Amino acid sequence: MSAQLLQVQGLRVAFGGKEVVRGVDFTIAPGEKLALVGESGSGKTVTALSLLGLVQNAELTGSARFAPEPGGAARDLLALPERELLAVRGREIAMIFQEPMTALNPLYTVGDQIAEVLQLKEGLNARQAWQGAVAALASCGIPDPERRAAAYPHQLSGGQRQRAMIAMALSGRPRLLLADEPTTALDVTLRGQILDLLTDVQQRNGMAILLITHDLNLVRKFADRVAVMENGHLVEQGTVAQVFSDPQHPYTRKLIDSRPERDVAEAPSTGQAPVMRASGLQVAYPVHLPGVRGWFRKGRFVAVRDAAFSIDPGRTLGVVGESGSGKSTLALAALGLLPHSGDLDVVGTRWGPDATKNKAIRRVVQVVFQDPFSSLSPRMTVEEIVGEGLLVHEPALPQPARRERVVQALAEVGLAEEQFPGLLQRYPHEFSGGQRQRLAIARALIVGPQLLVLDEPTSALDVTIQKQVLRLLQRLQREKGLSYLLITHDVDVIRAMAHDVVVMKDGDILEAGPVREVLDAPRQEYTRVLVAAAA
Repeated sequence: MSAQLLQVQGLRVAFGGKEVVRGVDFTIAPGEKLALVGESGSGKTVTALSLLGLVQNAELTGSARFAPEPGGAARDLLALPERELLAVRGREIAMIFQEPMTALNPLYTVGDQIAEVLQLKEGLNARQAWQGAVAALASCGIPDPERRAAAYPHQLSGGQRQRAMIAMALSGRPRLLLADEPTTALDVTLRGQILDLLTDVQQRNGMAILLITHDLNLVRKFADRVAVMENGHLVEQGTVAQVFSDPQHPYTRKLIDSRPERDVAEAPSTGQAPVMRASGLQVAYPVHLPGVRGWFRKGRFVAVRDAAFSIDPGRTLGVVGESGSGKSTLALAALGLLPHSGDLDVVGTRWGPDATKNKAIRRVVQVVFQDPFSSLSPRMTVEEIVGEGLLVHEPALPQPARRERVVQALAEVGLAEEQFPGLLQRYPHEFSGGQRQRLAIARALIVGPQLLVLDEPTSALDVTIQKQVLRLLQRLQREKGLSYLLITHDVDVIRAMAHDVVVMKDGDILEAGPVREVLDAPRQEYTRVLVAAAA
């Protein structure tokens, strides 16, 4: 035991008598990076939270012996009273949560929140704690740390918020860091930066890290060892090299084989008129000017600048870039949801002020959003959700015919009454994430569109479910001749789905062309960074 920082044996976690973690055993050595891998619901986050007593109403059995000092006495974290466990949290074991925007208090500045930890855990006075907070932000690579310390969470970018969370977690100089999906909400290049930061801090401080993730690329680059969880069981563990080169458990092999695969028709452009075409497209927002100037006029922020592209029938145009690049703004303009200048037409018709004309275009172009749980009304049944478009575009359609169309659309996306009894009367919360995304696709398909705008359609899904949804979209494109405008920051998804790609940065299209030419031989340094970060 003396060589181990943490030794977990027979950990079981239950809620109301139902076990969600079933007899988990693992160890973490000082300075080691262990990745706990699994899909949503596998029990990996509950396992980590249980170590610090952060799971309410949980029934815990087993042991988690923690020895922060080499050769020192080990304490069972699961048996510690709350008062002693409070001293461990943030001081000896710290945690980085998945979404910094919800983990950080919006009413306090970032510096105040870090300073509070230093006052509680290190006993510093207010001035010393503030200086320590600024130093912590600087050590995590945040530029101008004095000014950023005085900023509120919403005033920082996603990457800066995550760095602030890391600075807060590290301010108590813990021996063990629990990192729960620390890069999931970040762009691919920011993920690399955060991993580099964690590695640097870990090496400098000799700290151990328990990384909780479903991102296998991240595990390959970061961890020393990996433990794989399925349905509360730890099914396999070993070094990263061992597990990835020779996985023993079928579930591990399934995870490793879940990288998106290309299965699209590679036929060249048909020569038909494009489904969507844009040239000189520009989208700008009014912004407040600082000082007295803001009293008299507004400024202007250009989110998309002089964009030009076209999408032929049956083909996919991928739009890739980091947050703030303008890709989502481009998608909203394509859907006619944002005012824009320049030329943008759908099957030869431009968006305009005429609602009747726009209604006809909306039948041609439909959208599938990123998060199916928030894009589907929780108060509507499956029949109401999927059939809603028919009420708008075919109001005279009799109810029996509408129901038949709904059943047909659901069957096309792999949802049938035989599999889900009472399917039409069910609600979204009764389905998994992948099944909800299938519902969203059925809702879009039922009006017979020619173009689907796919806004990060798989980023909220586990890797195996992502592969299933991509296969569904590929099949629908082949069978129906659909065109896709695919918005994503995932280069692997672009490789699997797109025929052509445009790379956006700061509102500009830096590079465009056939997907293999752009991704295999990028001309721009920014594109090379995106591709390298996804490798």
